[in-house]
Amino acid sequence: MADTPTTRRSLLIIGGAEDKVGRVTVLRRFVRLAGGRRARIVIIPTASSVPDEVIDVYRTVFTRLGAPEVTAINPATRQSSSDPDLAAEVDAATGVFISGGNQLKLSQLIVGTPLGKALLTAYQRGAVIAGTSAGASVMSQFMISMGDEGVTPRQRSSQLTAGLGLLPGVIVDQHFDQRARYGRLLSLVAGSPSLLGMGIDEDTAAEVTDERELSVVGSGAVFVVDARQATTDAHLARRDAPLLVSGATVHTLPYGALFDLETAQLTDFVERYADSAVTSSKDRHDTATAAAALHH
Repeated sequence: MADTPTTRRSLLIIGGAEDKVGRVTVLRRFVRLAGGRRARIVIIPTASSVPDEVIDVYRTVFTRLGAPEVTAINPATRQSSSDPDLAAEVDAATGVFISGGNQLKLSQLIVGTPLGKALLTAYQRGAVIAGTSAGASVMSQFMISMGDEGVTPRQRSSQLTAGLGLLPGVIVDQHFDQRARYGRLLSLVAGSPSLLGMGIDEDTAAEVTDERELSVVGSGAVFVVDARQATTDAHLARRDAPLLVSGATVHTLPYGALFDLETAQLTDFVERYADSAVTSSKDRHDTATAAAALHH
């Protein structure tokens, strides 16, 4: 008897402000994962304050990249997320894209509703679920819904809220380098060291397969912090006090990195940003020229 093929589960977690007019590397990857010219994409702009504009922009990009069918759903209330027609749209999708905006809206309007359950079911059957900015944060079981920015971790500087639960065991933050969110992510994993912290730069995505294998796509990096063996005073420090976090392991992963979220270890890396100014052929030429000049 032949083995039953295993369903490949894919998340594309985007740090926000992804390129939409140039090489569109991250969004091109999403369309490819969704099936390319056979893709049926559903956009969820619920987090945004300008959902119509969001729909128009992403529909244009995805269509230009070859997706033949792009639709949108936008529940205005938690009750409307129980509409079976919305769940049916997700059920038929090969890819779902959740836009940026206010992630607390996503928790309030979608998490724990029939639409939220439809997203989980779609992911489990093999549809790629992508989210940018707020849509990235909501991927995890516990998401950052608000918090201070800055480099130094401080006690109670952030707040966690229920997310969709597509990526358990990880806290996701976005616009990471651009908005100096190192401190708030580190403060959260200090208080919950069983969770990995994942910070994603703008125009960059963490592609996660089967909740374990992470690969990086885009122009920035994905930051992973593991505080499981760290020493911290999170249980003692007063509100807003700087936190002690000693012994956390930090991974900065650019395009080309492959990382195991279960073991929290780098498994492979292929350099994607080689410096053309230091290629060997040019070096040899320049060295020979300099040597010849010195001997005359």
